[in-house]
Amino acid sequence: MKTFFVVNPKSANGATGKRWAELAAGIARTLSDFGVEFTKQPLDAVHITRQALKSGYDCIVAVGGDGTINEVTNGFFEDGKVLNPNAALGVLPRGTGGDFRKTFDWDLDSDAAIRRLKTPDTRPFDVGRLDFLGHDGTQQTRYFANICSFGVSGLVDLEVNNTSKALGGTVSFMWGSLKAMRKYKDQRVRMTIDDKPLEEVMVTTLSVANGKFFGGGMKVAPDADVSDGLFDVVVWSGYGLTDFVVRSKGLYSGSHTTWKGTRIVRAKKLVAQSDEKVLIDCDGEQPGTLPCTMTILPSAIRLKV
Repeated sequence: MKTFFVVNPKSANGATGKRWAELAAGIARTLSDFGVEFTKQPLDAVHITRQALKSGYDCIVAVGGDGTINEVTNGFFEDGKVLNPNAALGVLPRGTGGDFRKTFDWDLDSDAAIRRLKTPDTRPFDVGRLDFLGHDGTQQTRYFANICSFGVSGLVDLEVNNTSKALGGTVSFMWGSLKAMRKYKDQRVRMTIDDKPLEEVMVTTLSVANGKFFGGGMKVAPDADVSDGLFDVVVWSGYGLTDFVVRSKGLYSGSHTTWKGTRIVRAKKLVAQSDEKVLIDCDGEQPGTLPCTMTILPSAIRLKV
């Protein structure tokens, strides 16, 4: 496949930019011809990806963390349509959190990632579409590769993204979660799943999962499959600071699915609204609030594996 690298030089706390010459040399030993461009500001990866696809590249590699993967995924779409359904998303993991890569048991070994890019192997990849209310009050649309959620997770994003991630993704998200949980109380949300009757729930966090992990390694949706055409919708209710401190092992192992406060359903669409200001988390970013609609786009693109 004709391959293009979208590089976030600030990922891995700036180490990606500093090490790019070394990484590029490794890529060149494996791929004879490739394109590359660095991002300079937020959402750059969206525009770079679109231009690369329009220029004939059919494998776009996100070099960075979950935020970079999200932006590159968004770049596969324009005006609500996928630019090339046969094009593939590739990943060279370089971020601090790395929740997306954990679903596939990929580590941070750059050589292994480059070897994956050389093979012809791809698989169908579902993408989530999020329609929501932006902070400026306008209706907006984003796409997500991994997990979109709302509730305390949106508050965690604010805490994490306003602090240094020098201690790594797991510690940063754990510390952000603790700070957020001290402030948060369950919020009342009205939701409809797959056009079933409206129901009202109290939400600590509601996660609409394509992948398995979020929040720096929490295994929120252990059975999620990025190619099955369905979200795993995980509702946490009544969780408090004690659960995140004393019972955190279950959140990271996935055994929370047996807890009284966890409910899981599979669905293609979720619509949610609230009279409160409920913050959204979209692949680790905090773009806006409810009301929102999340819709699965089955096999929208391909994933390089």
